[in-house]
Amino acid sequence: MSHLLENLLVFGRVLRRAGIDVQPGRVLDVIEALRHVNLGSRDEVYHACRALLVHRREQLPIFDRAFAAFWRAHHERAGPIDAASNDGGTPAGAMEVLLTLEEPPAADDGNAPNPERRLKIWSDRGGLADKDFAAFTADEIDEARKALSRLVWNPGERRTRRWIRGRGARVDLRRAIAESLRTGGDVVMLPTRARRVRPRPLVLLCDVSGSMERYSRMLLHFAHALTLRHRRVEAFLFSTRLTRITRQLSVPRPDEALTAVSRSVPDWSGGTRIGAAIREFHQRWGRRVLNGGPVVLLISDGWDRGDPEVLRAQIARLQRSCHRLIWLNPLIGTTGYAPLTRGLQAALPHVDDFLPSRTLANLADLATHLNTLARPRSG
Repeated sequence: MSHLLENLLVFGRVLRRAGIDVQPGRVLDVIEALRHVNLGSRDEVYHACRALLVHRREQLPIFDRAFAAFWRAHHERAGPIDAASNDGGTPAGAMEVLLTLEEPPAADDGNAPNPERRLKIWSDRGGLADKDFAAFTADEIDEARKALSRLVWNPGERRTRRWIRGRGARVDLRRAIAESLRTGGDVVMLPTRARRVRPRPLVLLCDVSGSMERYSRMLLHFAHALTLRHRRVEAFLFSTRLTRITRQLSVPRPDEALTAVSRSVPDWSGGTRIGAAIREFHQRWGRRVLNGGPVVLLISDGWDRGDPEVLRAQIARLQRSCHRLIWLNPLIGTTGYAPLTRGLQAALPHVDDFLPSRTLANLADLATHLNTLARPRSG
């Protein structure tokens, strides 16, 4: 049982990052179960962990690749998998595995990419996981874009007002009466109904003003990856005006999508009036895109030239209109930064989460955070 607990904790953290909800109690169950199996047998350990940690069929490929990577690492190292983390984030060994979980296994045809090169995308040795987007080269942006395309964005589901057949608490009297006609009017079974469940939408509002210029290109790659991976995404850019770019981001090729976006935005790298842009969003698009309780991602550094009271009122209205409002700020984590601008001071009391968006690790943390938002906001 040497180092077992340390390895299982790291393994559970990687599974959570990959979108499998691993509760601490389940990890304790795995520890107890492994006392009754042969730890030297890969199959016995695999089936014990899979039975307790996997809840849905679509999670099996992710679990299989994570388990294979950790089993191999356990036998290559005579000790625990490296649990040292960077800035409280994912362990170094786990970060290498995290965004390669969804890659299909390469065919053994002699043309497969070098495994070390593939792992460099998110490994600490490669230096991209915690590197500031503002310092990325063109090649690093391309590598980061490929890594972002493998993240899973799942902001949860919502119950609609429509009822459908299903295992629910309510009896479907209409169906019961209709089916009783087959048995001469006798109700033999009591069918039930449940609320229809739909995936929760995502709304992206991204600041492309002059102060955000260093981060804009990388964050647009993030927006493009988000649009392609999640079925219901509405995306907008703003500086002094608001521009909807949902249609442009739907183009599969990233370079073509970003070119279309750049042509459609008239005030790129201009001034910033966040409150006015959000007010325009409410007036023109709010009723259409805020339907269905979406999760709203607002990306901005908070440098605002408008009236703080306007910003406060519009942010408060936006929070009331959505399931959850997340403000992503690329300045969080930089040396000496504090949210002291008048605009941020006015807006932050009405923001559910104030998170960094400066590095790839930050966006991986965001994906994990979105995957835990199935429950409604308290209060």
